[in-house]
Amino acid sequence: MKRLGLLLMLVLVPGCSNVTPPIRATFYYPWYPETWSTSGHHVFYHPTLGYYSSDERAVVDAHIKALDYGRFDLSIASWWGQGHQSEQTRIPLLLDRTKALGSDLKWTLYYEKEGQGSPSVAELQGDLAYINQRYAEHPGFAWMNNKPVIFVYGQGESCETVSRWKQAARSNWYVVLKVFHGHLSCPSQPDAWHQYGPTSAAQVHRDSYVISPGFWHAGEPQPRLARDPARWGQNIRDMIASGKPLQIVTTFNEWGEGTAIEEATEWQTGFEGAYLDALHRNGSN
Repeated sequence: MKRLGLLLMLVLVPGCSNVTPPIRATFYYPWYPETWSTSGHHVFYHPTLGYYSSDERAVVDAHIKALDYGRFDLSIASWWGQGHQSEQTRIPLLLDRTKALGSDLKWTLYYEKEGQGSPSVAELQGDLAYINQRYAEHPGFAWMNNKPVIFVYGQGESCETVSRWKQAARSNWYVVLKVFHGHLSCPSQPDAWHQYGPTSAAQVHRDSYVISPGFWHAGEPQPRLARDPARWGQNIRDMIASGKPLQIVTTFNEWGEGTAIEEATEWQTGFEGAYLDALHRNGSN
């Protein structure tokens, strides 16, 4: 009887549905309409869905279909903490609609609180327990190596950041931390490293190849990274050729910083927009 119970656990555990490298991923922002303006400045671009709400099922369905069209395996949803940005309804909506649409897309969270300070080990443990209970066992949540996945944003990180996360997550989570100067020399190491640097067209690190279509913050007069569809196609081809386990696009819909690849009137093509079309074609013309 005990053996039967163990076998059932192995069948039912969400980790049995791992995402496997190479993984095409993108950062996703379920924080609209709150952030159609940032620092008092309205976004520059015009998504073809309009200035939508992240609470609308039709919007979420359109996004999931667009992510599938762009051949994404993983979408990393911004998460600011328990109860913030209506996460208690918006994250379940993403997960449930992905399942309802029969999509193979997986979701994880981008832990943004690390970028606002240095949460204690106890606070990290509390947040991870909350995420595990509410989201990680959903079939749409991403697992790697039989562990739920969490990406962590940050600013001013150090080896102390790695140590806190190792203590908090132990061996129960697949933790992907943001790179910093000297990150590979830390005595403790996370499961993987990524970069979030959307002002660079491409960045290459040990575990990740990260590309950005452009960067034009709503509060700035000129873009810091101009959009160039030809360059974008080459970036995609180079990213694929790298064979890196994490192949990341920054971003799907961060409109405040002008990094979105979601379809907009400025790059509408009749399908899913020039940037998603290029991803669908894997960078080919």
